[in-house]
Amino acid sequence: MPTLPHWKFIPPKNLRKRLSQPRFLWTLSLGWILAIAGLTLFWGIGDIGLIDETEPLFVEASRQMLLTGDWVTPYFDGETRFDKPPLIYWLMVLCFKLFGVSEWAARLPSAIAAVGIVVFCYWVLKNHHPLLSPIIGATNGAKNTYTFKRPWLAAWLGASALLLNLNTYFWGRTGYADMLLLACLGGALLAFFMGYAQPNPTLQGRWYTAFYGLTGLAILTKGPIALLLPVAIIFCFTLYLGNMRQVCQELRLLRGGLIVGALAVPWYVLVTIAHGDDFLGSFFGYHNLVRFSSVVNQHSGPWYFHFLVILAGFFPWSAYLPAALYRVKPWQRQRWQARSRSEQLGLYALIWFVVILGFFTVAVTKYFSYTLPLMPAAAILVSLLWTEDICDLPVPQSRWSLNGWNLNLWDLSRWFNVALLGVMAWALFSCAPWLSSDPWMPTLGSRMAAAGLPLMGGLVWALAAFAAVLCILLRRNSLWLVNAIAFLLFLVVFLHPTVSLVDEVRQLPLRDMAKAAIANQSPPAADQSEPQPEILMIGFRKPSLVFYTQQHVEYLEQPQQLQPYLNGSAAKSQLIITTPQLLAETGLQPAQYETIQNAGVYTLIRTPIRTPIHTPTRL
Repeated sequence: MPTLPHWKFIPPKNLRKRLSQPRFLWTLSLGWILAIAGLTLFWGIGDIGLIDETEPLFVEASRQMLLTGDWVTPYFDGETRFDKPPLIYWLMVLCFKLFGVSEWAARLPSAIAAVGIVVFCYWVLKNHHPLLSPIIGATNGAKNTYTFKRPWLAAWLGASALLLNLNTYFWGRTGYADMLLLACLGGALLAFFMGYAQPNPTLQGRWYTAFYGLTGLAILTKGPIALLLPVAIIFCFTLYLGNMRQVCQELRLLRGGLIVGALAVPWYVLVTIAHGDDFLGSFFGYHNLVRFSSVVNQHSGPWYFHFLVILAGFFPWSAYLPAALYRVKPWQRQRWQARSRSEQLGLYALIWFVVILGFFTVAVTKYFSYTLPLMPAAAILVSLLWTEDICDLPVPQSRWSLNGWNLNLWDLSRWFNVALLGVMAWALFSCAPWLSSDPWMPTLGSRMAAAGLPLMGGLVWALAAFAAVLCILLRRNSLWLVNAIAFLLFLVVFLHPTVSLVDEVRQLPLRDMAKAAIANQSPPAADQSEPQPEILMIGFRKPSLVFYTQQHVEYLEQPQQLQPYLNGSAAKSQLIITTPQLLAETGLQPAQYETIQNAGVYTLIRTPIRTPIHTPTRL
């Protein structure tokens, strides 16, 4: 019986030649990053409406800025909004001018900012990973077998980790200021390291100029915290290495301060002239000092809150953060001091990560986006760790013995990766019942179950966990590829469809309310002089109604406030958006209003031409 040939892949000569060309490899890997950025950040970015309760505040303030031409003072629903500086509003207004007012245009600055920081992280790793080598191809001694050193690998891994995670997916697709802050602040810190590691004084000066420029833009995005954090990170980094004096001389601090001031200070001066103590007290007092020292807007949490946010938000790569942090070994100070500047990227990323995490752990107000600026540092740390494993170099080897099993930190990280994949699979399989507990979308769980979304999402991560176990048992170093492919599949079969369904259940009824309110504002044909009825919200604040009605919406916090408000109102009629339960608490009788529409958990009613409504006297 003839023996079947044993097939081996022998790269064609032309392919080997192309694979030996660094420019081709860099282009190919960067093309991958841009392709998955299009899938992750831009696909369907405008298919859903604005997400209450924060996104409409940014978008409507930008629309008001476009209408009024006042580029100094942000307004929402007739009131000043000093929560954030104006850069995000300015960029949204620019997109509105170019593409028209829409959800897509409002989210475009965040998506572009996300792509920018991912590409910048790729560029830094491309130039300053200590394992990068110009040697691309080599023969390992086996006949017709080739191995290729991959100088693009570190950059590819770091950029992929920064792009393929839940934090980047959410904040890069919504009209908040947070992703813009990440791009400006993270870009400033990366620019500093590019200058720090640059031996050419001319190029070093240019990178330091970019650092100052991006810092100024970060201050225009978030405020003084965007200056405090880079200063703290660079201070700790240079203090640890003992070269602070030399770096300060290179930075030319006076020149840098002038650049930062020229970009950031004018708006603060103009808005202070226009609003004085109102701005100073609101922006610096309430939104900066008070947020740090006390709980604001009920955003509280335990001290480990941000550890959980990073674990979930940087999933699945967060499984490797403990090993990646240990790999740096910051207690070996002399070893780091002896290294060249270009080889100190891991230490720099560690200090960047720890300073931001420590600062917001101490802050009393907790919010999911606060630690977002440490994401590039986390991606760099994980990239350094993974590249060492794939290139068969030593990885963290702190060993423990457990019932005869010898384990090290790297092994624990991979099994922790498997555990996280399994937990995610279990959470998705069982998510339908507890998703129905949200009072604003009580049918979400049943709708998701009917569409099979929990099953499909859970299967993706269950199969990924199985593949990860095989990688570990077979001693393959492709577990990172399992994570990346699983996240892309999860995005396609679960995340995108779920986001659309959440919008349909949670936000679409509010948009329907807005359309119905606008349609019912026209005065009757018999009396064209009758003023339009005013619009009220009772018992909850949904800012998207202001954007979609494009007019003032009066908000009453308690249902019991309605009847006194009606008695004192000059308007003859009101359109009231509330829920049936809250409507029953207002004291209105069915004869005093007509129901116009019900959608989701909401109801829209109209009071007739106003007559005094007297609250019954309690006996």
